[in-house]
Amino acid sequence: MRLHALLLGCAALAACAGTALAEPLDTLGAGDSIRISVFQNPDLGLETRLSARGTITYPLLGEMALAGQTPAQAGARIAAALRSRQFLRDPQVSVSLLQVRSRQVSVLGEVARPGRYALEDASPRLTDILALAGGIAAGGGDEVIVLARREGEPRQLRVDVPAMVRSGDQSQDVELQGGDTVYVPRAPMFYVYGEVQRAGAYRLEPGLRVMNALSLGGGLTPRGTERAPRIHRRLADGSLRVIEARLTDPVQPGDVIHFGESLF
Repeated sequence: MRLHALLLGCAALAACAGTALAEPLDTLGAGDSIRISVFQNPDLGLETRLSARGTITYPLLGEMALAGQTPAQAGARIAAALRSRQFLRDPQVSVSLLQVRSRQVSVLGEVARPGRYALEDASPRLTDILALAGGIAAGGGDEVIVLARREGEPRQLRVDVPAMVRSGDQSQDVELQGGDTVYVPRAPMFYVYGEVQRAGAYRLEPGLRVMNALSLGGGLTPRGTERAPRIHRRLADGSLRVIEARLTDPVQPGDVIHFGESLF
C-alpha cells in the first residue's frame, strides 16, 4: 500500500524530534514586511520591507540594520536612536511583523499545491512542509530532494519518505531553513504492451518483477504467451538494448516490456 497518505500525519512524528532553533522564530530578515508604531507620534509610524541587506530607511534616522533582531529588539534600537539624537525624550516604539519572506521554502514538483511556504514552526521539518503543500501527489516519487545551503556550502539531500515512515527513523526528517527548495520528482515508470489486457504506463514500485508487470497489465490476452517476454531497455549511454526476459527478472525505470503472441 502506498504510504504517501501518511504524510499528513508525519507532522505529529516530527514534533517529537525536539531540535533547538538557533535563533528566535520571529527574527527579522531580508524581505520581511514590518509595521513601526511610535506611541503618541503617528507621523513617525511606518510600514516598510527590509532590503536585501536587511536594512530599512526610517524618517529622521536614515538607513538602519534590523536583520537578525526580534521585533522587540528592533523597536528598542529605533527608540534608542530617536532618543540619542534628541528627536523624542522617551519614545515608545513597537515593531510588528506583517509578512515573513526571509523564512520561506519553495516546494516544487509532484505535490498537491506547489508554491512558497513560510516556516512558522520553531523546528520546521520536511514532513511539515510536505503536509502544508498537500502531500506528495499520485504521480510523485518516493524520494524527495532538498536543495539547501548549510555553512555557506550548497547541499543536496535525498529522503525516501515511505522508508522513513516505515522505519520510524525521524533523523531522516530534515530540518529546513529559509531559502531551501523541496523538489518531488515524478515516480519512475515502466510500460507494458503486446498481448496484455491493459497495455500502458505503470508506476515502478521497489522490487517489481516481470510477473508483477504482467499482473498490472491485466494478464495475457487469449493469444498471449508468458514465454520469452522482451524488455526494451535504454542504457546509460543512450543506446537501446533488447533483452530476452524471464518472469522473475527485475524491472528497471523506463523499461518497455512486450508480451508476444503464442505460436500454438
